[in-house]
Amino acid sequence: QVQLVESGGGLVQAGGSLRLSCAASGRIFSINTMGWHRQEPGKQRELVAVISRGGSTNYADSVKGRFTISRDNTKNTVYLQMNSLKPEDTAVYYCAANDRFSANNYWGQGTQVTVSS
Repeated sequence: QVQLVESGGGLVQAGGSLRLSCAASGRIFSINTMGWHRQEPGKQRELVAVISRGGSTNYADSVKGRFTISRDNTKNTVYLQMNSLKPEDTAVYYCAANDRFSANNYWGQGTQVTVSS
């Protein structure tokens, strides 16, 4: 199994920046794609960004040009650099990873990001 722990969330004013981190442990050799999702109260969870083990990335249209996902395979950690934050970015952000052998998906506990006007 894989365990994921997010950190770096908090309160920031519109236009500010935050950097989220997600540290993986357990069967880390099995991890393929990692990503970030977010969920606002009363809404469905949505994909924000994904990154493959080789560094290929993809982003939701709403965050393109503002967010950057990266990973450090030596530290088993994925990051989300969030710049030019908007109030509509307010959500709980969840780290996710998939197992390349079993296709199991793993989720972190989530970290709150709040952007004030």
